[in-house]
Amino acid sequence: MIFDRYIFRTLLIATVFIAVALAALILLTQSLRFLELVIHAGASGMAFVTLTLLALPRFFEIILPIALMAGTLFVYHRMIADSELIVMRATGTTPARLARPAIVLSLVTLVVLWVMTMWLGPVSVLKMQEMRQIIKAQYSALLFQEGVFNAPLDGLTVFIRKRDKNGELEGLMIHDSRPENKTPVTVIARRGVLVSTPEGQQVVVYDGSRQSLNVKTGMLDRLNFDRYTIDLPDPSAATPQRWQEPDERTFWQLLHPDKDDARAHKNRRIFLVEAHRRFVTPLLAPAFALIALSSLLLGSLNRKGQAGRIALAIAAAIIIEGLYLGALSIARKHDAGLVLMYALAFVPIAAGFFALSPATESLRQKYAPLFSVRRKRGLSS
Repeated sequence: MIFDRYIFRTLLIATVFIAVALAALILLTQSLRFLELVIHAGASGMAFVTLTLLALPRFFEIILPIALMAGTLFVYHRMIADSELIVMRATGTTPARLARPAIVLSLVTLVVLWVMTMWLGPVSVLKMQEMRQIIKAQYSALLFQEGVFNAPLDGLTVFIRKRDKNGELEGLMIHDSRPENKTPVTVIARRGVLVSTPEGQQVVVYDGSRQSLNVKTGMLDRLNFDRYTIDLPDPSAATPQRWQEPDERTFWQLLHPDKDDARAHKNRRIFLVEAHRRFVTPLLAPAFALIALSSLLLGSLNRKGQAGRIALAIAAAIIIEGLYLGALSIARKHDAGLVLMYALAFVPIAAGFFALSPATESLRQKYAPLFSVRRKRGLSS
């Protein structure tokens, strides 16, 4: 139990450290996706942070298996180099016993990944997409381009000659022909600014004139003003309902789509493949951990280094990951892809448990003298 707690604590620290480092790297790359939206839309810094964090959970299904394998290779290799595992083996501790803390941690990681892939990940992706849509709608008025006629809303056309670095607009022409107006209105102003209020967006213009056609007289009415406000309706209320993509649906929603959703039933195959992926992908965490354990704990422990075994374990993980992505692509059209996906996850797990099992260890000890005699005979000849 002392060995187990010591190894488990060391493994947990290493895995969390590597996972946080990888998450920070992905967080940095993903933040660039929202930087342009936030800068040009004028969204708050909190919206930027929220969008970035919502994009992160879906990447943990890649981060955690890699972090667990890297942590396992690092910790066990260091313990071999420091002779800790050699001392533990000298006390009669079997490879299965030494591998137990890593296996327990891999099972904990498996459960965490199942929660993320089946519920937390799709929920966060859905919230992220909805938030992006709302931000684009709420700040659509801020996305006006200079020197062109912009149409942020039906019946509303805005022309801006120039926008300075402080966000103030110069040389505005606004044509408002929305249905709520009795007659079309054209506003020309020297400068203006776009503001956000609890009621919605507003265009506030200064030093200009308001022109409209008088229906009774047929004459053009003109009103000069120092300040004039044009209200924009809350775009979030008019935001159309999005169709949820497969990666935005929970595991239950993938298996039981809305009966009235014709598009969902048309993409039934894609939904089922996505559901299988949600179940199988987390199994790569114990698979990669067992590959690392088998490469370092089986055979003799060499303090001079395990570079060859580590390279072999990394190569095996890369090959499995590559084949898994290929199998996922094939699965969208053929059931053979699904079979290959499950095989790539369960075969390494079964082989790892078999190689590290006490029964296999007893067989190795039983036939080790025989192989030793043959090796000596070969050297003497």
